[in-house]
Amino acid sequence: MRFKLTFLLLLLILPLALANLRVGFYGRSCPKAESIVQASVRRRFTRDKSITAALLRMHFHDCFVRGCDASILIDSTSKTSSEKDAGPNLTVRGFELIDEAKKALEATCPSRVSCADIIALATRDAVFLSGGPFYRVPTGRRDGLVSNPDEVNLPGPTLTVSQAFQSFRAKNMSMDDMVTLLGAHTVGVAHCSIFLDRIIGSDPTMDRGLRNKLNAICSAASGSNPDPTAFLDQGTPLTLDNQFFKQIGLRRGVMKIDQELANDPLSKRTVSGYAANAALFRTRFAEAMVKMGNIQVLEGSAGEIRKNCRVFNPRRRV
Repeated sequence: MRFKLTFLLLLLILPLALANLRVGFYGRSCPKAESIVQASVRRRFTRDKSITAALLRMHFHDCFVRGCDASILIDSTSKTSSEKDAGPNLTVRGFELIDEAKKALEATCPSRVSCADIIALATRDAVFLSGGPFYRVPTGRRDGLVSNPDEVNLPGPTLTVSQAFQSFRAKNMSMDDMVTLLGAHTVGVAHCSIFLDRIIGSDPTMDRGLRNKLNAICSAASGSNPDPTAFLDQGTPLTLDNQFFKQIGLRRGVMKIDQELANDPLSKRTVSGYAANAALFRTRFAEAMVKMGNIQVLEGSAGEIRKNCRVFNPRRRV
């Protein structure tokens, strides 16, 4: 009986012992790590509040391909393409902010802080600066050794709720997690080419006033700006709040997937709950971001700690 109890206790303890991701991972090896990243984000946010949407998108695109391993940061070369070359990633931006933070970290504590952790921390800090929740980010991720554009298969904006959920379920995320994370669109934008079919086809699920407004924006396309953008949240587009859910409840969702969230029985209840309760959304958003940041992470001796986030470390010869 004692053996069985001991064995069961070990089963409970082992997952905790093997999980190297934890809040304060750099407490001894690089005590100023989080404040250094935060300083870089604050400088950028002061002059460009849209950086929050850019970092949220980068973090999502990274975690949903091979896990949160900073594979999205690798530059392509004349011989090898990287994830940056994949269609969905061509408009991902904010890489220079990650470079700035990494340079400062390398000057303070060389080869200690991973690029994957920088993405997670920078995203958290930008969310907070945009009025969203401040949440504790477990760190200790390692950087990946592979960046393959052929592996980039992300849920697109024209999918149905059920179709989009297939990608989230494959990453162990629930329907509520998906709805919550798509709430990040409250600070996002979309190019006209993404939603133009809804305007031209007079989509009956779109509010007429919004359709006219978007039509005016897209009609202003020019040689210097052939594919204009529109805010996905028509209420408070630069604030991370629950306004997005209120908007789609009024048929003011810009992208198809956004409006589908408010209409589909699988997701509409969660949408209504967030629209009515800002505090609930803030709490769940923080939880969902932490959960997403744990997708297929590399820990311990797996992967590497890159010295330059854009290139893999030189391989050591044995």
